[in-house]
Amino acid sequence: MDKMIKLGIIGTNWITQQFVDAIKLAKTYELTSVYSRHEQTAKDFAAKNGATESFTDLGTFFDNGAFDTVYIASPNSLHFEQAKLAILHGKNVIVEKPAFANQKQMAQIQELLTNHSDVLYFEAARNIHTPNFHAIAAKLAEMTTVQGAEFTYSKYSSRYDQVLAGKEPNVFSPKFAGGALQDLGVYTVYDAVALFGMPQEVAYFPQLIRTGVDGKGTAILSYPEYTVTLNFSKVSNSHMTSEIYGLKDLISIDDAGELRQATYIDADNNRQVIANTIDENPMLPEAEDFARVINDPQNEQNHKDYENWRQLSMHVNKLLFNLRQDAHLYFVGEEE
Repeated sequence: MDKMIKLGIIGTNWITQQFVDAIKLAKTYELTSVYSRHEQTAKDFAAKNGATESFTDLGTFFDNGAFDTVYIASPNSLHFEQAKLAILHGKNVIVEKPAFANQKQMAQIQELLTNHSDVLYFEAARNIHTPNFHAIAAKLAEMTTVQGAEFTYSKYSSRYDQVLAGKEPNVFSPKFAGGALQDLGVYTVYDAVALFGMPQEVAYFPQLIRTGVDGKGTAILSYPEYTVTLNFSKVSNSHMTSEIYGLKDLISIDDAGELRQATYIDADNNRQVIANTIDENPMLPEAEDFARVINDPQNEQNHKDYENWRQLSMHVNKLLFNLRQDAHLYFVGEEE
């Protein structure tokens, strides 16, 4: 029987709650420790979810917290320092996407991991862990000709109402490494890199909003024989499907982030549903994958999967940075 993974969390927002709900379903984690800058928020979240301790000081959280793995869901710009602290304290790291703002940060984290070989690192990019993604990848491998893809993931963010009211919420702030590319765009980038590998050239065409970040954008990824187009937005909705193009056939996907359903359409327009698994919680597959590796990292398949996810995380980080460079998008504190 797998041992229970003792989990600490940083952040108490909706995505943290969704992950906590997922680990309850996974039944291989025990939430023990909650960190928030606000004492009452930490206590309330701990009480609601059965955690035994709460903290408002990050140093004390890592020094005294009764956990072996930490889930980081703070604003993007805080991920790096918090992950670094976790690794130095010997804690496994699960960090929400996007893991880190730039390649310099990613390189430092990978160096730390090399020097702390007992610590495991995961980027929580839920879409690539789903059964539906695996089904899409398997069908893609069967297609004799591939001529590119278009991935779309656009959902209006309620936080944009605050921007329109003159405020600057974290997800739309250059101080906190915000913007559409660093949020919904990450899912489309993961789809592209996981399915097609790293492109040769990239171009990014952002639509900037008042706060100075991209509210929406289109990225073009150039491969030797085709292009992959990424469309994403946090300031508008889209019901456009995503598609992977063969010669006369294609794979149609409901959207690039949720991956609720995918259909293979052959040259004669015959349709075959290849993916329509709906998990009770969309974060459950990644929680189960991470637990599988944490509990048995030496298992051959687990080790192979772990190294694949780690390489994917580094490639996605590089591609996100390259796209920002192309569009001359910089966050506060970055040297151009």
